[in-house]
Amino acid sequence: MVKGHPQRNLLATAVFTALVSISVPATAQEQAAPAADDSDEPVTLSKMIVTAQKREELMQDVPISVTSLSEQVLQDTGVRDVKDLQVLVPGLTVTSTQSEALTTARIRGIGTVGDNAGLESSVGVVIDGVYRPRNGVGFGDLGEIERIEVLKGPQGTLFGKNTSAGVVNVITRRPGYSQSLEGEITVGNYGAFGIAGAYNDSFSDNVAFRVYAAKRERDGFLDVRTGGNPLRETEDGNQNFHSFRGQLLIEPSDTWDINVIADYTSREENCCSAVTTVRGGTAPIIDALSPDEGVIPVADPFRRLAYSNRSTEQDIKDKGISVESNWDNDWFGGSTLTSITAWRDWQTINGLDFDYSSADLLYRPPSADEAFTGFKTVTSEYRLSGATESIDWLFGLFYSDEDLDRKESYRIGNAYEPYLSIAIMSLVNPALGQRPNAATLYADATGRAPGTVFAGYAAQDSHRQNAKSLAFFTNNTWHATDALDLTLGLRYTREDKELTSVYTNPNGSPGCAALLGPSGQARIANALLTRGVPATALPAVIPQVIGFGCLPWANVLHNGRITQQEREEKEWSGTLKAAYRWNEAVMTYVSAARGYKAGGFNLDRVQSATGLSSAGQGIVPVADTSFPGEFVDSYELGVKTTWADGNLLLNATAFHQTYDGFQLNSFLGTSFVVRSIPEVVSKGIDTEILWQPAAVKGLMLQGGLMYADTRYGDNIPGGDFVFPTGALYKLPGSQVSFAPEWSATASVTYEWGVGDSMVGRFNVGAKYMSEFNTGSDLDVEKAQDAYTVVNARLGLGARNKRWMVELWGLNIFDEEYQQVAFDAPLQNVSPLPGNPFNSYNAFLGAPATYGVTFRFNYF
Repeated sequence: MVKGHPQRNLLATAVFTALVSISVPATAQEQAAPAADDSDEPVTLSKMIVTAQKREELMQDVPISVTSLSEQVLQDTGVRDVKDLQVLVPGLTVTSTQSEALTTARIRGIGTVGDNAGLESSVGVVIDGVYRPRNGVGFGDLGEIERIEVLKGPQGTLFGKNTSAGVVNVITRRPGYSQSLEGEITVGNYGAFGIAGAYNDSFSDNVAFRVYAAKRERDGFLDVRTGGNPLRETEDGNQNFHSFRGQLLIEPSDTWDINVIADYTSREENCCSAVTTVRGGTAPIIDALSPDEGVIPVADPFRRLAYSNRSTEQDIKDKGISVESNWDNDWFGGSTLTSITAWRDWQTINGLDFDYSSADLLYRPPSADEAFTGFKTVTSEYRLSGATESIDWLFGLFYSDEDLDRKESYRIGNAYEPYLSIAIMSLVNPALGQRPNAATLYADATGRAPGTVFAGYAAQDSHRQNAKSLAFFTNNTWHATDALDLTLGLRYTREDKELTSVYTNPNGSPGCAALLGPSGQARIANALLTRGVPATALPAVIPQVIGFGCLPWANVLHNGRITQQEREEKEWSGTLKAAYRWNEAVMTYVSAARGYKAGGFNLDRVQSATGLSSAGQGIVPVADTSFPGEFVDSYELGVKTTWADGNLLLNATAFHQTYDGFQLNSFLGTSFVVRSIPEVVSKGIDTEILWQPAAVKGLMLQGGLMYADTRYGDNIPGGDFVFPTGALYKLPGSQVSFAPEWSATASVTYEWGVGDSMVGRFNVGAKYMSEFNTGSDLDVEKAQDAYTVVNARLGLGARNKRWMVELWGLNIFDEEYQQVAFDAPLQNVSPLPGNPFNSYNAFLGAPATYGVTFRFNYF
């Protein structure tokens, strides 16, 4: 925003005057965002409108499994971003890891795994018609929402990129021609404070505008012990962000409208430390090398105590502008030409303490030169659609040009070399590892002083990727009879990607360099023999010493490498559906769909035994880090039923999805490696209920239940999948990570009159998930038990909607669960279960939070 601009002055008045997103009576119109109706008939749930097929249609007429959530429902359950949304949608799981920017959505157990910016998302996020290149790019305060639609199953025909598992389609509130001022103020525990406001007005009869701004902050959920090291922050997981969205609606005529949206979000926070879930044999070594204890003495993750000696500061900026035009014309007997063009710039800087301890092992400072990921994206979509008595037709063109820039560094602390020395000796013989001179193993082998073998600016890599996508698509429905609809959709996509990667080791990696070659191995052998390692054990131990000394960030073989990679994909996707309406109450449908997600490149230091990505662990750099596209064949049989004069909706969908080339990005303790899984099958049933009982005015019930059996195929080639040495040997035939068999949601809202001038409003909502594993390697230590999260809200306000005060709580029973568990970096050495040497960490779910929100509305 520019200082002195009149719209900003109006907005500032709105934000600091007061407050509200309106709380209103619990009618179908407010709960369900139904279609406008000029008749005298009451508006019911059956009138709910969705745009799942890029046109406005009644939800009960659309042959797609879709959950539609209105602004009022989202407000009642405390949803501010897509991560919060999972409490309302069965089968939707959203997690984040070492940064809030690294957020992943999954539907029916399917989603992109791992923290690799080169991987596109399996679940697409679309906001106001503009696709976001990664899930994390689309997460943040969504502001004023008209509705959110969650489309389940592949949606590649109309939504295109990143939608092989589903779509989260967000539609924000557009400008109107009446003047209004709305706002809210929130205070809560953990020092939470938020203020938001919106101003809507018009310049003339055909130009309107709307501006929205918000500021939210909160203390961290984790206490941090720094061990007297450089880090001074003693809390982690705090929140501090600002958001702005401005819209300008221009309607030059009755048949033409143009909506321009500009938005900006800034997040400057500390995130994300991890807690210890399993304190293995590495913990005493970490403790010995820390000024204070290195990790918690007894693993107690929900004490919410983290250990870190380096900054986790994150700085996320997201901004963009889009222009949407809709023109009704006389072409082809009457049609609508829609165009949406957008430019977006998203970037994040994130400091990281890789070892999640207060020992000074490995870290990345929060610097734009060393810890940066950014996307600059230009997209254009053009659609021409129309309808006759027998056919609804649509043809479209989509183009995107995306530049990805990633800078990644590793800095090694003074405790790194002693830690590796003690760890390797402990592996050989725990008794030998406790000898005082064990910490000089690498120093002796390289001729350097202890603590100086690896320390310093170890790695600085940069990746620049350009991805261009061009697609032509069509989606057409033939009304074969008054009861039977047949839909055919096709999409042809061409993807072109180019990647240039530059790898440097600023400190020259003297430790790794000294270990390579015959003379290096001789020094290693001598150092081991002086510590009592038998000569017969040397052939097995020396490769371990070299392996630990030449981990990716310290591997001298990467230094000076420049690689260039290209890939081109030309693929068809599409859908075929048949829907039959038996009567006004019952519609059934069957569908088949082919979905596609582009391949790409792993943006990490990848190394193996042979230099091939498919080979086992080793120190030879991998030049070809590409992975192929992901495909899915999906079949659904659904029923949508409407009862109680349109006030009761009962819907169910049986699904069977087979993924070919599923892109699994696994953290193997030192780096992320993409594996293409030949087969993943997800099958089950998804049900939903919406009920507005006529006998109890003001009561609204909604819920859903999903059963999903999502499993890897039995045969997965590659050494990583072979027992007992393969890091991923547990995968064949097993349930996919983050794929609970059962998930359910339930929400009850009730509004009643209080005297002549006030109303009360109550909502309670819950999400249940059965047990599942949070690790891509399915280690038993990463299993999450079944859990239920419950949110509640109680409000009292004016009947004329001018104000409302709400008491709210999220996760009110303080359910304890982990989002993601993972091998503690550098502290996990064996895929075998129960190995006493292994340590594990986790990123936790949010604890119980509660507070008060005051809303105000002037119109």
